[in-house]
Amino acid sequence: MIHKIGMVCVCGLVVAGVAAQTPSDTLRIDLKTVLEETAQVSPDIRAALFEVRRADARHALARSSRVLPDASASSALAVVPGIENPNGTPNDELYLDPAVRNDYSNLRPFAQAEVSFVQPIYTWGALGGAIEAASAGAVLEDARAQETIMRASLRAAGLYYNVLLTNELQRLADRAGDVVKMAMDEIDRLLQEGDPDVDDADRYEVLITEQEYQRRIVEVNQQRQSAHAALRRQLMAADSIRIVPVQDALEPLTFVLESLEFYQQKALRHRPEILQATAGLAATDALIRVKKADYYPQTAFGLTLSVSGASNRFRQPNPYISDGFRRTSARTGFGLLQKLNFKQTRARVAEAEAQHNAVQYLAIAAEQGILAELEQSWRKVIIQEAALAAMDSSLAVSKEWLRVEQINFDLDLGDTENLVKAVQANLTLEAEYYEAVSRYNMAILKLLADAGLLTREMDSFFE
Repeated sequence: MIHKIGMVCVCGLVVAGVAAQTPSDTLRIDLKTVLEETAQVSPDIRAALFEVRRADARHALARSSRVLPDASASSALAVVPGIENPNGTPNDELYLDPAVRNDYSNLRPFAQAEVSFVQPIYTWGALGGAIEAASAGAVLEDARAQETIMRASLRAAGLYYNVLLTNELQRLADRAGDVVKMAMDEIDRLLQEGDPDVDDADRYEVLITEQEYQRRIVEVNQQRQSAHAALRRQLMAADSIRIVPVQDALEPLTFVLESLEFYQQKALRHRPEILQATAGLAATDALIRVKKADYYPQTAFGLTLSVSGASNRFRQPNPYISDGFRRTSARTGFGLLQKLNFKQTRARVAEAEAQHNAVQYLAIAAEQGILAELEQSWRKVIIQEAALAAMDSSLAVSKEWLRVEQINFDLDLGDTENLVKAVQANLTLEAEYYEAVSRYNMAILKLLADAGLLTREMDSFFE
C-alpha cells in the first residue's frame, strides 16, 4: 500500500517485525533456512508426522497378523483341597470310589498354565488385502504430512518476505522523513526571502504533512515489529530472539520458468493430493478383497496346551474322567471358519465397492483441480514477472528524473517543488517495486508448491 502525504509518500504494510529492545540472541535466516526450520519445528507438521507413525504402526500390526495372529498364554495360582479317601482306594483309581471327597482341611498350592495358538492357513486374500490396505494407509498419511509441510512452508515463506518488505518500507519511510524536513526548511527559507510564489498556506500544508508522516511512521514501525513477531512464532523462537535476515535487501528470486507441461508432469507425480488419491484407490481396492473373502470358508491350524497340578491331588488315567486340579492336555488340528450371514457380507462388499468408486471420481476431480490451479499459478508468474519488469523500468526513469532535478537544484537552475515531486515519485515507485518483488517471489513459490516441488526439490531452486 502506498500512502501519499502532502508533498511526500510514506509506505505501510500490515504484516510483521522485530522488537525495539535489543534481544539477547540473534537468529540469522534466509529463505532456505526458514523452510527447513518450519519443517522441523512447526506443531502442525509434527502432529502430521505422528499420524504417519500411527499409520506405520497399523501397517506393522497388519503384517504381524500373517504369523500366529491369535496366540495367548495364561496362568493361575490358588489353593485347592486335598482328597479324603476313607476306603484307602489306590490313587490312580480314586474315580471308581464314590466315597472319595474333597478334604478342605488339607489345602495345598495349585498352579495352572495354558498356551493357545491359531495360525490361518488360507483366507482367500483377507490377510493379504488387510496388509495392502494398511500399507496404502501409511502411504496416504505420509502424503497428508507432505501436504501439511507444503502449506506450512508456503505460509512461512510469505512471513519471511513480509519481514523483508517491511524492512524496506521502514527505510523508505525514513527517507520520506528527510523529504519532509527538506521541504519545511526550503519553505521557511523562501518565506524569509519574501518569495512572492510562497505564502503561509504552503508552510501550513507542509506542517500538516509532517504530522501525517509522524502518524505513519509509528504505523510502519508497528507493522514491522508485527512481521518479525509472526515469523518468530512460525519458527517457534523465544521472544528474546531477534530475527535478522542474512541478506536484508528484498531481491527477486533467480528463477527460470519451465513450460507448463513440465510443471503439470511434476504435479501429477509429486503433488500430495495425487499421492493421497492413488493410495486411497489402492486401499479401497484391497478392502473389497477383504470383504469378499467372507463368502468363502477360511482354514486354520490350532494348538492348545494345558497343564495344571497340586501336590495333594492325583492324576486319573481314565480318558473319560480327569481331575481338573491335576492334568495335562493337548488339543490340535485344522478347522474351517465360514461366515453364514451372506446378506451382511453382500452389504459390506457393496459398501466397499461404492467407497472405491467414490475415491476414483474424487481422484479425477483432484487431478483436474490441481492442473487448473497449476496453470493459474504458472500464468501468474508470467504476469508478475512482466509487472516487475515494468516497475523496474519505471523506477529507473524516476531515478533519472531525480538525478536531473538534483543537478538543477545544486546549480540553482531548478526549483524545490520539482525536486520534491521527483523525490516523491521515486519513493512511491521504489515502494511499489519492492511490493512487486514480493509478489513475484511468492508467485514463484506458489507455483513450486502447486507442482509439489517446494520442499521436495528445494535445493535445486535455491542454490
